[in-house]
Amino acid sequence: MIRQVLKMGDERLLRRAAAVQRFATDELDFLLRDLRETMAHLDGAGLAAPQIGVALRVVIFGVKSNPRYPQAEEVPDTVLINPVIEPQGDEIEEGWEGCLSVPGLRGWVPRWRRVRYSGYDERGRHFERSVEGFHARVVQHESDHLDGILYPMRVRDFARFGFTEALFPDGDLPPEE
Repeated sequence: MIRQVLKMGDERLLRRAAAVQRFATDELDFLLRDLRETMAHLDGAGLAAPQIGVALRVVIFGVKSNPRYPQAEEVPDTVLINPVIEPQGDEIEEGWEGCLSVPGLRGWVPRWRRVRYSGYDERGRHFERSVEGFHARVVQHESDHLDGILYPMRVRDFARFGFTEALFPDGDLPPEE
């Protein structure tokens, strides 16, 4: 079922989500189905459970071809539950981000260039990956939602934050810089 995405200003987006305790349940399967359908309907690169009003540490993400991120490299479809993210090195990379909870806006956001993330899939199987670039940006952005952080809270230069049509009046989103 396509769910309504909460918008910035809704206090539920600012809360820390609870860890998932039980895997392979009907409730978790229904939540994941709703997240997938909602993300696909809105052309999202990812979606966190708190964005649809469910205060659990569950995110999904994946990018093959996405009109909201036309220059982005592919990111595998992933269910990530109770994530842990560890920076790999000191390199910070800035890039444009948008968010389904902050519609119509883009911001220039610093993120770790390389991270290792770990967590669980929907069946409770533990996994980890080391990633970089756009994949690292997506997992950091989605996991921030689990701690009540929206990307505008990370913007350092507000000259590079605003409405997409004002920042990019020709309609072409910039490549990832």
